[in-house]
Parts: sequence; structure tokens; C-alpha cells
Amino acid sequence: MPTADKIYNSAADFLPTIKRWKSEGNKVVFTNGCFDIVHLGHLDYLEKARALGQKLVVGLNTDASITRLKGKTRPIVPETARARMLAALEFVDGVVLFADDTPLTLIQILLPDILTKGNDYSVDNIVGAKEVIAHGGSVETIELVAGYSTSNIIQKILDVHQ
Repeated sequence: MPTADKIYNSAADFLPTIKRWKSEGNKVVFTNGCFDIVHLGHLDYLEKARALGQKLVVGLNTDASITRLKGKTRPIVPETARARMLAALEFVDGVVLFADDTPLTLIQILLPDILTKGNDYSVDNIVGAKEVIAHGGSVETIELVAGYSTSNIIQKILDVHQ
């Protein structure tokens, strides 16, 4: 499937696809994030998330959302490029952009079978967990690769070039 065919600009655009996947008996896994500078930690996390089901959907913060959350110097990589990079990964089946500060509305619309976040979160503070569980789904935390974060990479680049 061409990379561009895996990218959706809204939950409404993606809803027919997730309904079809579920009707075919696929367990749909959902995660979300900024994925500003994709690194080993991201790849490991996404691969582990996909292993929990048959389809992996990534909710991707838009540029405006990231700027509100992380400040005016972010994102480093624009949303079109971030979406293309994620969609190019064989273990990512769909990328859905969202402009809110959290993916709650997106999760409420899509109602994935499994919601995932890194193990730096606990289930009780994962956005959308209550909604997914209430609809018969589950919430899983995934062990993160130590030492990898976009903020650390940005800081290292700044330190080296100052």
C-alpha cells in the first residue's frame, strides 16, 4: 500500500477503515504522540504495540497541537513529514492526525480494541483508558528503551553546536 494511503486527516476520514478492519476480525491497537524526531525508542515502542494486535493506528499530533504543548520551537519536523515517516513503517497500518491537545476525542470516535502508551504512564492516567475499557477494550503499557527521547536528542544537538 502506498504510504500516502495510510494517512488520514481526521477521525471521520479514518472511521470507515477502522470499522472495516474490526468487521474483518482484526484487533486494532491505538497509540498516539508527536513523533517529532523519530528514533530507536519510537521504533521499538511502535513495533511492540503492533505485536499486540493485527492493526496499529497512530494518532499524530498536528504542528499546532505540538506548539501548544511543547512551545514555539517545536515541532522540528512538520506534520506532513512526520506522518509520511510513520506511515512508511511496515508495522504502522494507519496514521490519523489530530489537532487537540489530547487524543481523547479521537479515541472516543475510533474505540480501539487496545490502547497503548509507554510504561512511563500508568493505566489510570492514560487519556482514553476509561472509554476503551468501558467498551470492552484493554489498555497496555509498553516498556520503553532507556535513554531515547526527542528532547534529549535536541539537547545533544544544541550542546554539540554551541
